[in-house]
Amino acid sequence: KNIFEKLDRNCKPEAILATNTSSLDINEIASVTGRPEKVCGAHFFSPANVMKLMENVRTDASSAETLATLMGLSKVLGKTGVLVGVGDGFVGNRMLHVAARIAEFMVEEGALPWQVDKVIYDFGFPMGPFAMHDMAGVDIMYLILKDSGKKDDNPAPYFNVLYQVAEQGRYGQKTGSGFYLYEHGKRTPIADPAVIDIIETEAEKLNITRAPLENSEIEQRCLYGLINEGAKILEEGIAYRPGDIDIIWSYGYGFPRFRGGPMYMADLIGSRALLEKIREFQDRFGDYWKPAPLLEELAQGGKTFAEWGADR
Repeated sequence: KNIFEKLDRNCKPEAILATNTSSLDINEIASVTGRPEKVCGAHFFSPANVMKLMENVRTDASSAETLATLMGLSKVLGKTGVLVGVGDGFVGNRMLHVAARIAEFMVEEGALPWQVDKVIYDFGFPMGPFAMHDMAGVDIMYLILKDSGKKDDNPAPYFNVLYQVAEQGRYGQKTGSGFYLYEHGKRTPIADPAVIDIIETEAEKLNITRAPLENSEIEQRCLYGLINEGAKILEEGIAYRPGDIDIIWSYGYGFPRFRGGPMYMADLIGSRALLEKIREFQDRFGDYWKPAPLLEELAQGGKTFAEWGADR
């Protein structure tokens, strides 16, 4: 807010003020300026010189001219711009948080980090969630959960293993250990028995009896979790169209493009089959898996996300 107040005082009146934040409330940022209609989000993805996605965020006050200019800027920069609304994590990071939580719970339940990562890699992603934590820095997610209050606000199990990994100073590649071990100067992940000890200790604290998980269930739970959260995002109007979510995940998160994106895959699976399986997960794992109302609506009418998008 301090930064944007100073920008507002010093920039020419017609200047657009954009933030690269991946999660802060841009409505709140815009409220301290005298030009809220000219404030927006321009969320680049790391590394910004390589990644093609720009998650362009409209505030409640952003003008049509501001948004058109921002989308045009995406093209000038050679990026693929997708317009989204304000919300915690916007579209991409909100869904990523859900997928990461599901992956961690499966590890507590009986899978191993390298098993989950291999399933996701074989699905077509460039890396799995635990290798991604290590690359980005385990401390990043740890500090987000801690500083935002999410760890305290959500019932356990909720990133219990990640917390213990981080609190042992295992921050990933930069410290030589995280969910994996790394030889000096190398980025190749090495499975670490010490992480199994952390997982088993946390599972015991949580009264979880661990048992092996099939690869097919690991893939299904990760994918269906993404789809269910995507349906909530569409219903809330944070994303306009199912295809917008698919573009975000294909261009910003490495979702295998030959699969079309999570919402495209949802239509291949079918809304009724999706709802049946997600209700089964809800029965097994609680209301964290509560089906999105939009998914229930589509299943009742036998419609696809694509048909819902075309009707809007």
